[in-house]
Amino acid sequence: MNRQYPHPAKAIAYLLGGFPLALFTFVVVVVGTAVGIGTVVVWVGVLVLVGAIVAARAFGNAHLWWTRLVSPDLPMRPVLEAGDGTALRQWRALFTARQTWRDLAFIVLNFPLSVLGFALGVVSVPLVPLALWVAPRYAWLQAQLAVAMLGQDRTAELTERAQRLQASRARGVDAAEAERRRIERDLHDGAQQRLVAVAMGLGRAKTKLDADPVAARALLDEAHADAKLAVAELRDLARGIYPAVLADRGLDAALSSLAAKCPVPVEVHVDVEPRPPAAVESTAYFIVSESLTNLAKHAQADNALVRVWRDEDRVVVEVTDDGVGGAQVRAGGGLSGLADRAATIDGVMTVVSPLGGPTVIRADLPCEW
Repeated sequence: MNRQYPHPAKAIAYLLGGFPLALFTFVVVVVGTAVGIGTVVVWVGVLVLVGAIVAARAFGNAHLWWTRLVSPDLPMRPVLEAGDGTALRQWRALFTARQTWRDLAFIVLNFPLSVLGFALGVVSVPLVPLALWVAPRYAWLQAQLAVAMLGQDRTAELTERAQRLQASRARGVDAAEAERRRIERDLHDGAQQRLVAVAMGLGRAKTKLDADPVAARALLDEAHADAKLAVAELRDLARGIYPAVLADRGLDAALSSLAAKCPVPVEVHVDVEPRPPAAVESTAYFIVSESLTNLAKHAQADNALVRVWRDEDRVVVEVTDDGVGGAQVRAGGGLSGLADRAATIDGVMTVVSPLGGPTVIRADLPCEW
């Protein structure tokens, strides 16, 4: 545990200033909760109780803000998380949230500690040696309580991350299965049919080789043409699985190649050094590829911009166009498929596309998972 005690002056200010905040918080929350529980049989009590709980969450944030006086690196948090559904569901979520009860417990436990801290701060003013040694340590201990009870809930955070990973893996499995079916369909409808035609053409040519060499030669030419088409279709299919230029020359060259084929002028900026893992590169490539295909078909755009950059341990992909906007992530749609592909590596994709444009498709892809 990092025991960097605050400066004595900050410690005394923290102890003295924390007492009125703790007193006001304790009175409002405890009295409000007691009144709400006592009158819960009527609808007014429910409103009072909800108000007390909301106040507890807000005061928890106020205590975190005050604790930054002695712990400046402490991250802040939103007072309340945005909820979905009816007001009743939001209230229920508020009452059942672990952080709500952690905030209430902190307010109750912190009040007597703040009383003692205030007394210590007042006594420390005339007794300088006591202030230099005791006040920083007591302020540090009280700040640690705030950090432990009001800061990030590691259990809830890990549970949420596990649930998110489980959902993303399930979406990844679905995306992989859909990709497998697409490859199987393309093989069946494309190259496989071509190769069957080649075999049949060669068989007919073989039967005519002695009796009608001219017809046999025509059949051989036809089979040769079908074989070249089959090779081309297999090459395109392999490129769709993992393009060779991406493996050989990286994202910059691969995305520049995509931009050159797009009917809309596209500007490309790539800065991803050091080179990310292959899974991240392929995900970024296909997100840009599908995005450019969609904007060419639907956006009515005059220009587009592709930016890919490294942000510490993640790669950020951003595709912007000046088209008509209105793009949405719909179940079974192309953008939904891209979101599923990003989810396979615990990535997150967002789409901002108001009517009238511009459209911004962004994917944050972690390089470690």
